[in-house]
Amino acid sequence: MNWNPTLSEDSVSRRSFLAAGAAGAAITTSGCIDSVRNAVNDNSTRSQLSLSIATVPADADRQNVQIARRLEKHLEKVGIDVALDMRSRSELLKLVLIEHDFDLYVGLHPADYDPDFLYEALHSTYASERGWQNPFGFTNMAFDTRLEEQRQTDGEERKENIKKVLTGLSQEKPFEPICFPDEYRVARADRFDGWENGHLATRRGYLGLEPADGVTQLHALVTNGRMTLNLNPLSAPFRKRGMIINLLYDSLGTVYEGDVTPWLAESWDLPPESTDDDESTHTATVTLRTGCQFHDGELVTADDVAFTYRFLQDTSMGLAPAKSPAPRYRGRVDVIDEITTESDSKLTFTVTGGRETCKRALTVPILPAHIWRNRINRRADGDEFTAPQGRWSVVTANNVPPIGSGPFQFATRTEDESLRLRRYDDHFTLRVGVELPEPTLEVLRFSVDPGSASSIGRVEDGSADVTASMLGAYSLGAIPDSSTITQIKSPSRMFYHVGFNVRNSPFSNSHFRRAIAQLLDKQAIVEDVFYGNATATATPISGDWVPSDLEWDDEDPVTPFVGTNGTLNVEAAKKAFERAGFRYDDNGRLLGGY
Repeated sequence: MNWNPTLSEDSVSRRSFLAAGAAGAAITTSGCIDSVRNAVNDNSTRSQLSLSIATVPADADRQNVQIARRLEKHLEKVGIDVALDMRSRSELLKLVLIEHDFDLYVGLHPADYDPDFLYEALHSTYASERGWQNPFGFTNMAFDTRLEEQRQTDGEERKENIKKVLTGLSQEKPFEPICFPDEYRVARADRFDGWENGHLATRRGYLGLEPADGVTQLHALVTNGRMTLNLNPLSAPFRKRGMIINLLYDSLGTVYEGDVTPWLAESWDLPPESTDDDESTHTATVTLRTGCQFHDGELVTADDVAFTYRFLQDTSMGLAPAKSPAPRYRGRVDVIDEITTESDSKLTFTVTGGRETCKRALTVPILPAHIWRNRINRRADGDEFTAPQGRWSVVTANNVPPIGSGPFQFATRTEDESLRLRRYDDHFTLRVGVELPEPTLEVLRFSVDPGSASSIGRVEDGSADVTASMLGAYSLGAIPDSSTITQIKSPSRMFYHVGFNVRNSPFSNSHFRRAIAQLLDKQAIVEDVFYGNATATATPISGDWVPSDLEWDDEDPVTPFVGTNGTLNVEAAKKAFERAGFRYDDNGRLLGGY
């Protein structure tokens, strides 16, 4: 499988060309060309290259900061001046996703059930936008074409296109995947059955549970308080997977075991599987379940669905001079070109893309139009109205109380301490004849406990029922061997990675990024940081999507670690930076500029 970074002019789409050009122009004039702190003195003598690694502190994610410190040590050994920039989870996401004010960062990417998340993560269209849409500022027209081709195809043809994307990514490296962590949680086996029926990072993990006699409440522990502060489904700094949002808001379809099946939709007629030879535009017809209501009693209609998709494409709804797409779900809804409301319960979507990308578009939360329209109109007074993407109040407001139509509704919260949801008794899953998991509990209570080990102890002593957040690898030895405790292990799509701000020198140099990637001993990280409870990787997805020459085989097949058993070969690592065009002074310091 060969990656061709110089595709013929005809093979590069017009959309890619325009997107890359526009993004490049925006980045060039952004006013933050040199966020990397290369100090250059008055007589133009170059000084040591300095940069910062943004990360979260140990009490937020111990593995994350340990990876950052290992990278810091290796960067210092090759002559780079490094500082760690510690931020809370939400502050780190704001820095990276909204402000784009970073050199490089270490983080946990939310990924998705389908590799189409790479489209929004890397396409040039999003290089100057906010959110998980291309936070790296990466622009490459040939790469865009590969991303677009995988959207247009299904089946084996799409699989081959994804492999081409991964091959290109392994060379360009706007970010470097490190490993997929094993997800461990613990739960009370004596109070609930059914823990294995759904992933606890999704809505299904909390539906269909079988409580013991007299049990009406589930008490779950989370390691951070973001859900107690902000319940806006559009807020990128406060949302990772969005499990709480999916309990409060319904979507047309729901993800289960790697596929999307009808949820709020009673049925749908989707495009057939497509290949490169098929038409790129298709129609999809969706029929809603009738009689569904939002938590305030208003009916859920096709107008709410149509509003949601238009709103996610432009949160100003045409009132501002420029569109302001939502910083979440942007890549999913982009495949929707047109929506026609046929009746109160039926819509037709005109879709650009294949069947699988169409299905992914059906997983966004459906919003009540009567509430969100009012929010837009209240904030759009006057002639000077603007809606800066990811920054204006409709997107940043905490949205408390949230009004959705999901199986649970908001009850109370205490900031940084707890969130309480109660069952929505009019939810369609509680209807006779609906064969979907239902909310069996009257109350879901989420409490903040920042320590994985202490959370395990609280489940063990019966003061909590489940650890909703993924446990830190360091704490797994504290899980008791008890008949009243069940250990839940789930495969993870999320991956730890190093992200580069390719808008700025020296990270705009792909050879420099590759040299940094070779400072990461991924296998040693898995063994020393995760105690073996992770899988090292050269790609951000796993399984049959990965070409054989990128499969992990004890080392990275493209940029192997420059060293042995976690010990860096400093001289060999320095040569990689010299090959990237950098130079060292007589004191072994890597100089800024090249």
